Amino acid sequence: MAKRSAPEVNAGSMADIAFLLLIFFLVTTTIETDSGLNRKLPPMEDVVDPPVIKERNIFTVVVNKNNDLLVEEKPMQISELREAAVAFLDNGGGKGDDACDFCQGARDTSSSDNPEKAVISLKNDRETDYRVYIAVQNELVAAYNELRNREFARLNPNLGLSFVEADRRYSDPRTSTSDKESLKPRLAEVKALFPQKLSEAEPSKTN
Repeated sequence: MAKRSAPEVNAGSMADIAFLLLIFFLVTTTIETDSGLNRKLPPMEDVVDPPVIKERNIFTVVVNKNNDLLVEEKPMQISELREAAVAFLDNGGGKGDDACDFCQGARDTSSSDNPEKAVISLKNDRETDYRVYIAVQNELVAAYNELRNREFARLNPNLGLSFVEADRRYSDPRTSTSDKESLKPRLAEVKALFPQKLSEAEPSKTN
């Protein structure tokens, strides 16, 4: 009896099928990326005697383990945080040397003297949800940007740019050197009016 040969499998198109599958997975697969905060750390300085900060110049923001927001020891929604931070930074309640001639706030003597002295202190719990922590940070930075946009437009009315747009253009490597040299002092002037003093305390662990 003749021995029957095993049938051959046509593998000629296997390479094409594998290539199509590879393309399919490359197109449909999503890669999770961690969200973070863009921060530029200040240069190291030898501070012999740290400056004394008056209590009225500190804006306390606390996020507990239940993701509840406390601003100046009072409950607040995240949606209200930016407005409250703007009111604090722009208060201009100082007198004499501490007076602020460009501030447009309420000039409450129990709140910040001027933007240069105003400090926002943020503290969160170790069990605070990361998304809430990022949302709070974004609102505080947005408060600074809102005031910087206002002053940038006031000082540069013919430029047609906000502070955020000008800063983004300055950081863009495609921007010409001459444009960067023009934008640099303008940005520095506004940053000096509203310096971003956002102090973050060590996270606490509550029981």
